[in-house]
Amino acid sequence: MTPTEFEFLKTFLKTRSGLVLSNEKQYLVESRLLPLARKDGIASLSELVTKLQRGTDRKLETAVVEAMTTNESFFFRDKTPFENFTNTMLPALLKARADRKRLRIWCAAASTGQEPYSLAILLKEAAARLSGWRVEIIGTDISTEVLDKAKTGVYSQFEVQRGLPIQMLLKYFTQNGDIWQINPDIRSMVQWRMLNLLESFSSLGEFDVIFCRNVLIYFDQPTKSDILNRLAKQMPSDGYLVLGAAETVVGLSTAFQPVPGLRGLYNRGAAGAETGASGLGMAARGSATSRLFAN
Repeated sequence: MTPTEFEFLKTFLKTRSGLVLSNEKQYLVESRLLPLARKDGIASLSELVTKLQRGTDRKLETAVVEAMTTNESFFFRDKTPFENFTNTMLPALLKARADRKRLRIWCAAASTGQEPYSLAILLKEAAARLSGWRVEIIGTDISTEVLDKAKTGVYSQFEVQRGLPIQMLLKYFTQNGDIWQINPDIRSMVQWRMLNLLESFSSLGEFDVIFCRNVLIYFDQPTKSDILNRLAKQMPSDGYLVLGAAETVVGLSTAFQPVPGLRGLYNRGAAGAETGASGLGMAARGSATSRLFAN
């Protein structure tokens, strides 16, 4: 791959997905796109770049973006965000939303589904406290391929062993050889949508909790700031934002404030409350897609 071709790919990926690649990442591009090229009968990366430059093959463009998107995920990843959800976010929201009994959660980089399903399991475990509540979990990702896998709820022995406690595996999954599938009642708690965070997501409505973990690290500073400020507009003043361990809002947005003592957890700040006062909440409360929480 020539330097000019690599520069084109860097610009293409940043424009389409927000992914920022340094010059040292050329090896990564080659290792991920060469198999894609061979699979599609493309003789070389130079030919692949030429096809992309023509701008007429949408399927190839999507495949290139998906090949370069990191989709690492596992159940209850990093533990702390899920402990914070159980011990801090959920109790506070149950109290604050007691009048309307409605809870909406968005996993903004859902990958193959382990994060939203982990939250669904935690909510199922809290079923006694959620009797009569409407709970909605939305999982989105830029990759249709990983979303297709997430929808099935099917995972290998290796995948379920990564972070999933054995008692939850036996309680909420059905085994078929070395394959495990999440039970239908858990799968039905999550809705899936393809979404590019660079594009508008205002139509999703308002969320009480947004998990946006381990995705901002791939963007440049202006893109991070833009996404964070738009996320704030999707949340009420007492909503929660969860970021990855290596991510922060500091220096990027005044719309969120760190929750003291809880790493990676943020509340809407005063500035965010001003920018987020909109009619999104009413639209969300009228959504026909929410479901009554089943005990």
